[in-house]
Amino acid sequence: MTEAATVIDLPGIEKFKSGKVREVYDLGDQYLFVASDRISAFDCIMPNGIPDKGRVLNMISKFWFDRTGDVVKNHMISTDVADFPPELQEHKELLKGRSMLVKKAELLPVECIVRGYLIGSGWKEYQKAGTIGGMPLRAGYEMAGKLDAPIFTPSTKADEGHDENISYEQMKEIVGEELGTKLHDISLKLYQTAADFALTKGIIIADTKFEFGMIGDELILIDEVLTPDSSRFWPADTYKPGSSPFSFDKQFVRDYLETLDWDKTPPAPALPEEVIMKSREKYLEAYKLLTGKELEV
Repeated sequence: MTEAATVIDLPGIEKFKSGKVREVYDLGDQYLFVASDRISAFDCIMPNGIPDKGRVLNMISKFWFDRTGDVVKNHMISTDVADFPPELQEHKELLKGRSMLVKKAELLPVECIVRGYLIGSGWKEYQKAGTIGGMPLRAGYEMAGKLDAPIFTPSTKADEGHDENISYEQMKEIVGEELGTKLHDISLKLYQTAADFALTKGIIIADTKFEFGMIGDELILIDEVLTPDSSRFWPADTYKPGSSPFSFDKQFVRDYLETLDWDKTPPAPALPEEVIMKSREKYLEAYKLLTGKELEV
């Protein structure tokens, strides 16, 4: 098994920005996205990572970009290092499977969240006010219950701190009526397309977030898409409304951290080997269920 790649260093290549998981490099007219094996929980990056997690996220994104191109165009150019510029070839072993060459786009300042099930902050809001994203829902839903129809609940995109939930109307004030309507319709169609397919593979996609950008006048899907980090993936065979379902992502990490006397502020505690291995298995299982093949590691 490979070591977790928590530090990504490409000497001589200009880094555009560094996120909790991903590094973005500026290649002039393109970006290079590199997914590390870092894992965060409660907004803290853990000191040790999950081996191959970055490859899973990168290749699941590729899988969905390939499948949803008829719904909306996306920024993916290639995940094959052989297609990358010459200056990246010396880093091919590090980049293999965990990197994606993408088109540059102007990022839209909103996140497009679609919820198909009532969980997380949506469930908390519903319990308190009978609403989700400020929209009234019928009475009688249980925790993790399937919504009668998927709901679009956008948020602002914050560089620092937390994103803030906003209404669909507020989103249209930010991006404009026509573009706002398009984001709403495409997000719902993307979610439904993916959720229907995933269900045939034994995975419930409870909710997800999409990011979009503009290339000229054209709207395109960017960032990562429909991964266990940007979505809630639940095993369909054990799903039961009324309780919090098991998840394919950071469940083992979160569950372990909840047993500690840790105040959820940095520095985060190191994860034990057992938690790391169980988390890795879940990420790899999600990839295999969705794609029907083992991840090449």
